[in-house]
Amino acid sequence: MTGSGDFHKRTAGTNGASRTITSIPLTDADSVAGGGAASVGALVRDATTQLSTLFRAEVALAKAEVTGEVKKGIQGSLFFVLALAVLIFSAFFFFFFLAELLDVWLYRWAAFLVVFAIMVAIAGLLALFGYLRVRRLRMPEKTIDSLRATAGVIPGAGGPTTPALTRGESL
Repeated sequence: MTGSGDFHKRTAGTNGASRTITSIPLTDADSVAGGGAASVGALVRDATTQLSTLFRAEVALAKAEVTGEVKKGIQGSLFFVLALAVLIFSAFFFFFFLAELLDVWLYRWAAFLVVFAIMVAIAGLLALFGYLRVRRLRMPEKTIDSLRATAGVIPGAGGPTTPALTRGESL
């Protein structure tokens, strides 16, 4: 596998030389082999190679989509961690400072209550930012569409849709 995402598989050609398969061919396999009738073994080998390439491409697509969504999820969860860190570390020092400052104008219990409400509001705001980031996560639509198309092409695979994909279950 190369860095560009192309899959290369070396197979023995008809003359003993190796050939590289980078994708499933869009032409008839018999016409590529030299015009003669291909043997059953050659047809099975080509079909196996093509299915292997298809499967690897599907796995690579799923991996790319899931990796991107996981990165977004980690970025969103970072806001939850920051909200917790702000709540814990700043609560002690800032709470007493502000409460003592408000004690000049308010009753002592009211000053502490106002400071507590401010800290809860800040933690809620950071949690909201984290929720908004995580809410943007989406299903790997390209992979699901590609699997549906593949299921329609492979004989005996249950037709164009499979129960797991129509119910919206994760893969």
